[in-house]
Amino acid sequence: MKYSVDKKEQYVVFTPQEEKLDSALSPKLKSELLTVHAEGYHNLILDMSHVKYADSSGLSALLVGNREFNREGGIFVIATPQEHVMKLIKISMLDKVFNIVDTLEEAAEAIFMHTIKSGDTEEEEEEG
Repeated sequence: MKYSVDKKEQYVVFTPQEEKLDSALSPKLKSELLTVHAEGYHNLILDMSHVKYADSSGLSALLVGNREFNREGGIFVIATPQEHVMKLIKISMLDKVFNIVDTLEEAAEAIFMHTIKSGDTEEEEEEG
């Protein structure tokens, strides 16, 4: 799977550079999203501008990312989804679950606003 990762101070922009997000690529996407999260990033923008097609396994990978980044108070934002992908998200009624924006600028703003709302409540004292 080809992709790029742009690490900023507050978030990571993850850009799959593939046209299809299907069962062949979804396990790799899940793995990469989990890796970014494990590196200590709490906020992620998934730039979907190259992805023209997704199936249910692709949506499953997005749900894993969404759950993982939201679990500890972070935010998972899907930016620039193509028409087909957006239709699938709406049909699946996941547009109510995901944070979806039209541009990377809006995604960065959503993360900024989320950070302000959540304040400095970074409780990284995980014991266990």
